Amino acid sequence: MGYPLDMRALLLTTLLLTGCDGLRACVIRHWPQDYAPSSDPEAGSGAAWPPGVPFTDGPDAGLGTVAISLELVAEGLEKPTDIQFIPGSSSEAVVLEKEGRVLWGTVSTGEFQELLRLKVATKSEQGVLGAAFHPDFSSNGLLFLNHSEPKVAGGSMSVVSRYRVLDAPRRAEYIGEVLRVDQPYANHNAGQICFGPDGMLYIGWGDGGWRADPNGNAQNPGTWLGSMLRIDVDRQDPGKQYAVPPDNPWVDSPGVAPEAWAIGLRNPWRYSFAPDGRLVVADVGQDAWEEVAIVARGENHGWNIREGSHCFEPSTGCASEGLTPPVFEYGRASGHSITGGFVYTGKAIPELHGRYVFADFVSGRLWAITLPAPGEQAATDLRSLGRWTMLPSTFGQGADGEIYVADYGRGRIFRLSLPGPASESR
Repeated sequence: MGYPLDMRALLLTTLLLTGCDGLRACVIRHWPQDYAPSSDPEAGSGAAWPPGVPFTDGPDAGLGTVAISLELVAEGLEKPTDIQFIPGSSSEAVVLEKEGRVLWGTVSTGEFQELLRLKVATKSEQGVLGAAFHPDFSSNGLLFLNHSEPKVAGGSMSVVSRYRVLDAPRRAEYIGEVLRVDQPYANHNAGQICFGPDGMLYIGWGDGGWRADPNGNAQNPGTWLGSMLRIDVDRQDPGKQYAVPPDNPWVDSPGVAPEAWAIGLRNPWRYSFAPDGRLVVADVGQDAWEEVAIVARGENHGWNIREGSHCFEPSTGCASEGLTPPVFEYGRASGHSITGGFVYTGKAIPELHGRYVFADFVSGRLWAITLPAPGEQAATDLRSLGRWTMLPSTFGQGADGEIYVADYGRGRIFRLSLPGPASESR
């Protein structure tokens, strides 16, 4: 893993005592604020280390690299879970905090104000998890949020709601609920929402939790869990606060949720649309593999038959017919919980242009890959962007194509930039 033995012992002990489902849930709940990977030159040595300089170790040591720095642009946040820029803006954004705050501000100056505070369930991976601006935000002011709502009798629901952002003073006015789904466990809620280039709202939910998908949700096309949904929030079907697009793949299939766009996902923690319109999803694995998948209409991405491109339970025979493999995967030597990002289209780091940037939440590694061309199956040219002393929980991308990353553990936001004196990563 690359972490100090005492930290590994702490995490494993916590896993046993608290029932965390894997390292990701344990890190979210119990990671200390003064964490430092063991290969960090500062860990235990007292030696100085230049600010803004990452270190490279383990399987990354033999990779090609793209030299970057992380330029500190905001701090003082609490457990950030999402960064969403206002459509057309390279500076103004909303930032979500796990335990209920929705902040509005200028990322370049790090100045934020509270737009809204929600009462949310916060156990394990629950909280305020996803935000999406309507494509016509400049004219209608609509903002959509996905959060965990506690139930009176125990447990929780995932709820997507609609708000209107008002000025003078800036605040968010609740308009109404769009949809909700019961969550059987407190993990694998996923939580991102994202408008596609087709104007539809995509909602990625995990399998509902615990280990090995005990309820079989990801391979059950009749449930929303373990699926990517696609809905039209500008129209309403009878009895719904949205409409099912008529070109959804299973709209006329008995026993299949008509909202579903694809199934077989475990915990799609962050996804985005590439410049060519393809949906790129980072799906968190369980025992051995993290994956990047390109998710298209009507596909089955295999969980819990397969984990990544590998048989999850070899004794079952693990037939792969009809399952869509990932375009990239990595194993436990590199990390334990993938965080999806964006295809870089900015100008600050020319060598990164056109590459998909992503990270591992537990190991702090950042990478970039070249996505396969349409019709091809595997990503190419994996590059290391270094391992950093941070917990990268989410990325954001401004209209200028520049990419930002949030550190969940220390409540900071960084802009990816070329190495230089303005950067500060520690």
